[in-house]
Formats: sequence, C-alpha cells, structure tokens
Amino acid sequence: MGMTGTGFFSGVLSEQIAQSCCDGSCRSAARSVSEQTGQTVSHTAAWNVIRSLGRRIDAHERQAATLTAAGFIFGTLEMPLLFEEQDGIWLHLQGRPRKAYGSGKEMKLAIAYDGVRKVGKKRYELTNKVACANFESAGKFQKRKEGVIAGTYNTDEIEIRFLNGDGAVWIRRGMADAAVHFQLDPFHRNKAIFSHVCDPDMRREIFRLLYSKQIDDLLAYIEALSNSVEDEDEREHLVTLLTYFTRLVPCHRRGLELPEPPEGKEYRRMGAMESNVFTILGNRVKGRRACWSIDGGNNLARLLCLKTTKKLPETMRFLISYDLPEKYTEEIVTVLTPTKVGKSSGKGYNGFHKTTAPPTPEYKWLKGLGALKPFSEIRSYS
Repeated sequence: MGMTGTGFFSGVLSEQIAQSCCDGSCRSAARSVSEQTGQTVSHTAAWNVIRSLGRRIDAHERQAATLTAAGFIFGTLEMPLLFEEQDGIWLHLQGRPRKAYGSGKEMKLAIAYDGVRKVGKKRYELTNKVACANFESAGKFQKRKEGVIAGTYNTDEIEIRFLNGDGAVWIRRGMADAAVHFQLDPFHRNKAIFSHVCDPDMRREIFRLLYSKQIDDLLAYIEALSNSVEDEDEREHLVTLLTYFTRLVPCHRRGLELPEPPEGKEYRRMGAMESNVFTILGNRVKGRRACWSIDGGNNLARLLCLKTTKKLPETMRFLISYDLPEKYTEEIVTVLTPTKVGKSSGKGYNGFHKTTAPPTPEYKWLKGLGALKPFSEIRSYS
C-alpha cells in the first residue's frame, strides 16, 4: 500500500502515541491509547514508535543543516531581527552511554523567535518560535540549529541576531559573524552575583553600576574588592565573577538601531530560556529517577521540541503519509438494517464491564435479567 507509518500502526495512531509519550511515560501513554482506541498497545510498541519517528526527524534536520551550510534558502518567513537563546540541561545516562560519558551528560537546547505578543494583562508569548535539542557536540549542534531556523525563516533577510546564554563555550560558538550580538543571560548573571558576593552592600553597588551601564567602573570595583578582601575563598569568588562578566550590558541597553517590530508584536528583553528549558524538556525528562540513552533522549527531545512549538501535527503529516493504489480507492457504502444498528464488532471498549451477579437468593432476579433477549430479537408466535 506504500505506507510509511511506524510498523503496523497507522499515521493517526502513531501521532496519538507520540502526543501521549510527550505528556508522560511510554507505559502510561500505551495504557491511555489502548483505553481510548481499543487497540492493544504495549509500552515497548510505544517506545518503538518514538524511536522510529525520532530517527526520521533526525534525518530531516541533518538534511536541512547540510542544505543551509551549502547556502540553500527554503524558509519563507522574512524578519530583520531574530532572537536566539541557548542553554543546557543535565540528564542521567544508562547502559553503554553511562560507561562512555559518566553518570550524566548535558543536552543542548536552542530556541529562536522574532518577538513577543501580548496575550494577557501581564502575559506574553514568543512568536514563531522554533526549537531543537540534542546531545551532540557543539559544532554539530550549531549546524543543526541553523538548519532548524532556516526551515522557518529566510536567513538572508535577517540583519541582526541577539544571542542570549550563560557564557558557555559551546554557546559562544554561535557568534559566527558581526551581526550576532551576545549577552549574558539575566538569570545566570544575577545568580553569579548572588553566588560569588556575600556582602549585601557590595551586591547593591554591583547592581547599581550594572544597571547604569557603568561597566568599566563595575569591573574596576570588582577587581578592587578582590584585592582588598582578606579571606582567600572570598577573593577567589570575586576573581571568578570578574572573569565571568565579559558581556554584561543587555542587548536592549546598548543603543543599537533596531528595525520596527511587526504589527502586533513587541521587542522585549530576553531571558525566557530558563522557562523554556523546563517547558520543553525538564518537565518530561527530569525527575522520576529517569535515565536515558543517547539515542533515546535525542529521539524524545526532537518530538518535545516540535510539540512545544506546535509543529508536531504538521511534521507528522509530512513524515507519515501513504498513497493508496487505485484499486483500493473504490468507495463502498453499506446500509445497516435496524436490527444490526445496535450491534458492534471488534474488541474495543463499549462502556460496559463483565461481572457476575451475587449468589445470594435475594439477587436471584438479577440473574434473570441477563437471560432476557433484546426486543428486536423476540419473535411473536401469535
């Protein structure tokens, strides 16, 4: 039949399994899908669906990365300004990867969007968000990220990019040209100040210099503190903080000439990565003593990224499609007689459970109900 589904599962059922596995474990997903559809789906079958779909998405992303590196343009959304944020999440490993990499490994996560839209009194959502996640090395991940971005955005029309991160080496590798402006993530920047500076008065002065954009005075102040304190541990903390603060001024405070935002959107300060790390990955892959293999974590992460960016149904239709031969396309209409309408076939759940009547005499009438036939099958002998 030319089907490209996952095993013996149809495209609709595969999509339902994928959606359920993104919301919970494969065991709970198999149970819920079995109850809803009447099909017998085991947790191993559900995991096989995730593995098959994840590998197809991986092949599609790698192909997009190769085409993007070669200069091909296939994104249609034209935006002059693009916001990018990147971070990592540490996951426990199991099996052979645990022997190769240790007890845990960082999964890299990147998102990109073109602005924010107000959806409530104090609530905003990122617009046209794309995301990708993987365990792979920094160089390969940056190529994958560019391919995912190019799948939605026309990269030739992007004039300025803002990159937000915690200063990790693999994140700074995304600064490919002068059009990319990097800034320290506000969450990690403020966390570093609270972690390395114990004195409240020193913290207040650091924040004052930071928000007034007196960066040279701020660095000189931290250096003076590191040379004046007597405690060796405190001095090492201040030196670490001084080294960490390389790109302190947020992009929206640098006085850059930015294009006008599209109608209905705004350009706000970045800092949504911590929330997206939890929403996209952490809520599903962390906790419950979960351990992952490299391939298993990658396959599920790809589906989670598509689900969060609302691209999973579209991708599923692209990956799982089939063309019926002409001989199978004949339409057959069957008219049921009134006596057959109430009957059903198959093994699906019909709302009733089998049970036995109590053996006590007072429930003898209940046993008699089971022997009654439906009125449609009662014959008249008059």
